[in-house]
Amino acid sequence: MAEKQTKFIFVTGGVVSGLGKGITAASLGRLLKCRGLKVASQKLDPYVNVDPGTMSPLQHGEVFVTDDGTETDLDLGHYERFIDENLNKYSNLTTGKVYWNVLNKERQGAYLGQTVQIIPHITNEIKSYIYNLASSTEADVVITEIGGTTGDIESQPFLEAIRQVGLEQGRDNCCYIHVVLVPYISGSDEYKSKPAQHSCKELQGMGIAPNIIVLRADGPVGNDIKRKISMFCNVRPDCVIENLTVPVLYEAPLMLERSHLSDIVCRELHLDCPPCDLTDWNEMLARIAARRRSVNIAIVGKYTRLHDAYLSVMESLYHAGYETGAVVHIKWVEAEEVNPYTADDILRECDGILVPGGFGDRGIEGMVHAAHYARTQGKPYFGICLGMQIAVIEYARSMLGYADANSSEFDPVGAHSVIDLMPDQKALDEKGGTMRLGRYPCVIMPGTRMAQAYGAEEVSERHRHRYEFNNEYRTALREAGLVLAGTSPDGRLVEAVEVPGKRFYVGVQYHPEFKSRPNRAHPLFRAFVADALRYQDEDK
Repeated sequence: MAEKQTKFIFVTGGVVSGLGKGITAASLGRLLKCRGLKVASQKLDPYVNVDPGTMSPLQHGEVFVTDDGTETDLDLGHYERFIDENLNKYSNLTTGKVYWNVLNKERQGAYLGQTVQIIPHITNEIKSYIYNLASSTEADVVITEIGGTTGDIESQPFLEAIRQVGLEQGRDNCCYIHVVLVPYISGSDEYKSKPAQHSCKELQGMGIAPNIIVLRADGPVGNDIKRKISMFCNVRPDCVIENLTVPVLYEAPLMLERSHLSDIVCRELHLDCPPCDLTDWNEMLARIAARRRSVNIAIVGKYTRLHDAYLSVMESLYHAGYETGAVVHIKWVEAEEVNPYTADDILRECDGILVPGGFGDRGIEGMVHAAHYARTQGKPYFGICLGMQIAVIEYARSMLGYADANSSEFDPVGAHSVIDLMPDQKALDEKGGTMRLGRYPCVIMPGTRMAQAYGAEEVSERHRHRYEFNNEYRTALREAGLVLAGTSPDGRLVEAVEVPGKRFYVGVQYHPEFKSRPNRAHPLFRAFVADALRYQDEDK
């Protein structure tokens, strides 16, 4: 039997960054999956950090974590949410990781004393990730997004690598999609094609001729612009496709399919597959359109100036709204602004309060006040990672009388460290890639809100943290009424806590937002939003 030929799609961007290459790649992945193809996605990032794990969320947005514990770019969250496939360590590669791997191989003698060069050693390392993703997933199609902008110095090795893949695999097995900005000039009331033309010429100068050009614009650019770009960029007229701003993110696949994107890609790659069946996706969009209620959720965090820092949390709340028939309005609350005197003014009109993950001591007291306000006022509360630790700290202060209860992360010499560094973390002095990362099981206590939400006795969730519930305080906190709703299978680690009562008040040490999907909301987010709606009905 002949070995299956994987097809490769490369998505590049030009003119400016932030054009939506990730959404284009993710939408195409969904369309091809709806044609019966197995799709795998990856992002190649040009920054020199080994991974985004040590980068500030205010610079880079959230760090997305895969099942196998890889810290990745936030675009991988879009990929998973759109194509509903779990990604792996080959799904994200940075310049830093490339050089790290190559230099380690050189130290180990893998190159037998050769001079190590950009070509072939760096480009071969990049190609190995592309090919390894194909083999590890047995995908029919691998979609690879190249981060940054064509013409950047940092992107050149990646562009050279994908040029080589096209040569090695043959043009029938590779498709290049270039996403470009078509700016609108209000003074003359017209869209301009020159930036797109120059960007394509830059790409062609790297030896890559795009098969498809995606025009990013706020409105229809007109056929004249499309024809001009087709002629001067040397692509077929039907291969110039608009990517317009849509009211709901998940409408993007339908918009692109109306331009026959998946048909064109299948034609370019000589793929023989059924038509695109978007029945399930359309049903989901119908549920979104049918929402008749609204609910207000406060996200109390320390990175709220950049909403992408909590991208998966935000999307998970929206997903829960899709299934509960509610438009979720998020109130972004800077944790440092919350104190006993401001909490009521800031949080009074919210139907639920969510405290997400984070690191460092900035804003911690504000989060504690938010958790206290939710508990004493009977508002639904959802704590994620740091938010779970905040719930424990607040409970210990209020119910055990430990006024100095804290995490040893914020008060290393405190008398009551109800949250403490994990034993296997104490000897580590490197910050990158050394946390508890990836998928771990959690056993759920019967009769809890957790059990009610999940409908299961054991679940698997993704983690990203160093500090844990301090077991020295298990007995005291349990006797004070705190429910240890989830633990590791061996009982050693507390994974979730609850405050019993009328309202949803749950904290989890893991990150459920990484597993939520637009057509399948995460059970905890669904339960949280549903309870926020009940609170709205009963208490307002």
